[in-house]
Amino acid sequence: MELAEIRIYPVKSTKGISCRSVQVLPWGLEGDRRWGVVDPMGKLIWVGEYPRLLSVSAVETAEGGVWLSAEGMGELKVPPAAGGTIRLGVSNLDRAVLAHDDAHEWFTRLLGEPARLVWLDDPGRRGKEEDGLWDGPLLLVSRSSLRRLDDWIADGAMERQEHVPGPLDVARFRPNAVIDGAEPFAEDAWTSVRIGEIDFGVSELCDRCAVTILDPGTQERGKEPLRTLAKHRRWDGKTWFGIRLVPRNLGELRVGDEVRPG
Repeated sequence: MELAEIRIYPVKSTKGISCRSVQVLPWGLEGDRRWGVVDPMGKLIWVGEYPRLLSVSAVETAEGGVWLSAEGMGELKVPPAAGGTIRLGVSNLDRAVLAHDDAHEWFTRLLGEPARLVWLDDPGRRGKEEDGLWDGPLLLVSRSSLRRLDDWIADGAMERQEHVPGPLDVARFRPNAVIDGAEPFAEDAWTSVRIGEIDFGVSELCDRCAVTILDPGTQERGKEPLRTLAKHRRWDGKTWFGIRLVPRNLGELRVGDEVRPG
């Protein structure tokens, strides 16, 4: 098995960026989800309600700011966040630093609702497990599990005499790590995994929400994959796809790294 893809999301709920390598820090991957979009009260704006967030490309700058772009919006270079702080209505996080006003105006135009771009200055404030390790900051999915899901979706479409859709884009599941070479859903049984030289504990399986029914390219809503996951992968009142990992040591992940379950 090998690590086939690495993805980070500089601004939470926007497009992912593929990386050849990335540093693993105690709270997750370097540059992953340090920025977020909130309403004026500090509540995180949910992409399921505002799918246009998926149209946003965000790339961190060398200075610590971020480049934003989206169709119909043009580009905006946001300097490092240096404004006041805002209290967040987010579990395990109490506050974040406000970005430049231009970024607030940009996201407000994009979404058609008042919005603020914020930066998490101290990611150590993210939730921790009892042993002091961060709670599942990396999401891993398997290509073979996705292919099995594609087969189930195709079988269901044929049974209903519907058009058979093409394979799902793994971007629907917003992974940080995509592996190849495992048996379908073998990851369900893992309690730990070593990727390259980094050891991870498996904190939990990942339950999936309505964000997965949004096409990441068009932002259109459909019924899949939740309809099929509900048939094949539903228990405890939830549907499941992927696992969450907690780093046990630090270092660099590289595409092509060997993946060895514990």
